[in-house]
Amino acid sequence: MGEEWGIIILRTFLTYFFIVFLFRLMGKREVGELSILDVVVFLMLAEMAVTSIEDPDTNLFKTLVPMTVLLIIQKVIARISLKSSRFRHWFEGKPSVIISRGKLDEHEMKKQGYNFDDLMQQLRGNGTKSVQDVEFAILETSGKLSVFEKSSEENPISPDGYVLPLIVDGTVQKKALEKINKNEKWLKEQLENKGYNSMEAISFCTLDGKDKWFIDMKNEKS
Repeated sequence: MGEEWGIIILRTFLTYFFIVFLFRLMGKREVGELSILDVVVFLMLAEMAVTSIEDPDTNLFKTLVPMTVLLIIQKVIARISLKSSRFRHWFEGKPSVIISRGKLDEHEMKKQGYNFDDLMQQLRGNGTKSVQDVEFAILETSGKLSVFEKSSEENPISPDGYVLPLIVDGTVQKKALEKINKNEKWLKEQLENKGYNSMEAISFCTLDGKDKWFIDMKNEKS
């Protein structure tokens, strides 16, 4: 009996440190915000860990191998998501604008299974007293509600918050341009005036409500 408990304790220690090691390899993003992929991976790892600890007769190696396979799957999907915004949006979903310029989008709320109780609870958590105080509210893929309250500034806030992404991974975000009534030709001219001749070479480009630009080039050394 004592030997069995010793094996259980040892397997618990080994499984614990192995899972911590896997999480470190997965990256810090998993700790801060959970996507659908993260939830699935965590649930499967938890199930495997419990099975390994509760049944000392099973081969521990047969548990660690599937955990490693999960890590490989997660890294491959993360790599593909980094290269393809279309795949990322299909696999992890896209943020949903719940409130746009002070108006509720009931259709989008219904589509996301998001009710008014959820909205009010998250607004209170943000410190927002009333829906009337909100300019934009975006439901992130993690389920977190990003709230941007109305301001007295003359410059309009972009529909995606205070910062509008115009280029991501070298790809022009056409829907973002449509939201500010601009086109790809306009964007190209703006960038050329700033000394950027290739949009494909830009890793990330944003424009905020005050017409401030942020441009980061691919593989740019700090």
